[in-house]
Amino acid sequence: MPLSEHEQRMLDEIESALYADDPKFASSVRKTGATGARRPAALVVLLGIVGVALLVGGLALDFKPGGFPVLSLVGFLVMFAAGVLALRAAPSKKSPAAKSGGGSRGAGGGRTSAKPASGQSYSARMEDRFRRRFEQ
Repeated sequence: MPLSEHEQRMLDEIESALYADDPKFASSVRKTGATGARRPAALVVLLGIVGVALLVGGLALDFKPGGFPVLSLVGFLVMFAAGVLALRAAPSKKSPAAKSGGGSRGAGGGRTSAKPASGQSYSARMEDRFRRRFEQ
């Protein structure tokens, strides 16, 4: 779900404050975020292919010590590890694709109150947002 305009502004303010407070840390986070997303995707695909090959190969080969297809079990575990890695390395909300897709709304999409009521509780604000979505 894309961020609202208010949430996007708040995130930008937090980001700029982080860059102002600790530019060395911010640059290191920025470096790892850009390159870290490509390597796990390729690794997930590679592990998935190897896992499927081991799973099918274990069933096709006549290598079953004790009557159990151990090679197929290893293939399943490799595919499971690929799935876990894929879930852990899911793209963050701050990725360029999420950033460009979240900012554009239709003409009626920007209907918010003039000022967010900071005195309201969290649940009251969430209920208000939920009602506004169905009114649109």
